[in-house]
Amino acid sequence: MSLVLDPAAQDLLFREARTANTFTDEPVTDEQVQAIYDLVKYGPTAFNQSPLRITLVRSPEARERLVRHMAEGNRPKTAAAPLVAILSADNEFHEELPELFPHFPQAKDAFFSERPVREGAATLNAALQAAYFIVGVRAAGLAAGPMTGLDFEGVRKEFLDDDHTPLMVVNIGHPGPDAWFPRSPRLAYDQVVTTV
Repeated sequence: MSLVLDPAAQDLLFREARTANTFTDEPVTDEQVQAIYDLVKYGPTAFNQSPLRITLVRSPEARERLVRHMAEGNRPKTAAAPLVAILSADNEFHEELPELFPHFPQAKDAFFSERPVREGAATLNAALQAAYFIVGVRAAGLAAGPMTGLDFEGVRKEFLDDDHTPLMVVNIGHPGPDAWFPRSPRLAYDQVVTTV
């Protein structure tokens, strides 16, 4: 059975999309970010917990503060990207569960009363949402440059608080010259899928 999604959309979201390493100076607007979020917010998470939080780094001062916490090889990319997003997990996501999971509002206390449990759930589900966010950036016709080469604790102290765990930094914009490294190999279906 073939996929229902149009082949051009498949290419845009997956086959032709890659991590961008350079960007043009064309800005990424708040309206574009809003449209991306309004699409990807529907991606599933356990208990609809939706723990992803997005910190947009726009001002030159904030950009300079962020670049200091990036790995050396990532600094030029983050300094030059039109928009940078810090994606983090909200470890207090359970406070929103009565609204987000209204058919079982007791889930907040029944499953997530202990901080270590919340941290594990927040990290897993925010990582799912981070992947949706990257695909959403691609759906907007933009390129994403997700990176984990950074000082996580430094980013947390600089931009977040003790209730938020940084997951990655994503450079966002229109791809610039020589934006792509060559496509790396992928595992074949029979290397990944086992039927039991």
